[in-house]
Amino acid sequence: MRSHDGNGTDPTSRRELLATAGGLTAGLVGTAGCLGATDEVRVLAAGSLASAFENGVGPAFESDAEFGYAGEYYGTNAVLRLVVDGTKHPDVVIGADAALLRDRLYPDHADWDVTFAANEVVIAYAPETALGERLAAGEPWYDVFADADEGEIAISDPDVDPLGYRALLLFELAEREHGLEGFRTAMADRVAHVADEPRLLAGLENGDRACVVAYRNMAVERDAAVRRLDDAYNFGSRANADRYARASYTTERGHTVTGSPVVYNATIPADADDPDAGRAFVSFLLENEGLLTDHGLRVDDAIPQFHGDPPEEIAP
Repeated sequence: MRSHDGNGTDPTSRRELLATAGGLTAGLVGTAGCLGATDEVRVLAAGSLASAFENGVGPAFESDAEFGYAGEYYGTNAVLRLVVDGTKHPDVVIGADAALLRDRLYPDHADWDVTFAANEVVIAYAPETALGERLAAGEPWYDVFADADEGEIAISDPDVDPLGYRALLLFELAEREHGLEGFRTAMADRVAHVADEPRLLAGLENGDRACVVAYRNMAVERDAAVRRLDDAYNFGSRANADRYARASYTTERGHTVTGSPVVYNATIPADADDPDAGRAFVSFLLENEGLLTDHGLRVDDAIPQFHGDPPEEIAP
């Protein structure tokens, strides 16, 4: 029995999200996440996982388990704010910055988590644009970006989403790596902010943007042209964690975050309505890494990794 905020996302907004994140038609909505089900797991997750979960993990979980699946997706800062403020009471919370989830949810809302997938930052671009042509020709991406007009490049909102602040940290690390004085400040003033992470790459497809700073899985899912970035600043290399941590960003609410590898972690909040469903879903995630790698995510030898004391049903 649900006791907090209903049965999941509004069907209309969820339909719009599905169409953007996975290229689905409205007629396919409902194949993952039966919003009217009474026995379902409710997952509040980072927006970059929307397509992987709606088109892969969610349907597979429904087929395998005794629960339905209902997901909502926002920038990780927004996800955590909804939990901390008591606006949402999901069975599973998933973030794209492991340290951020722990900083915001421990100890009042959770006391453990598990990392289950990794990612990296890339530049996705429209090949038919002037900037895209230069990237395709192999020019240094930072030289191309330096010549961009205002709004030609988009990032997600750094105040609600780790991908957004990682874009700004990318500019800072590249500035240091290549001696580009003022590069971060110039780019911060020039890029457009897209509030809804799953819609970020839509700007390339509809001709509004020439380039976007995205996660690799998002570009793979949309079959976008990609410029891979050096490990020194793509946030995909654990060996470069100390280098990433040299850059930081303070959100509009005064929370300072430092650069870190892109690692997704999940927890079951203390006030989850259906912790049994939450445990079943997290266990399913850990046992089905192929569903994640099929959608462009990475599961390496360091995953999964537990932090804190997980439930017996999940612990290795």
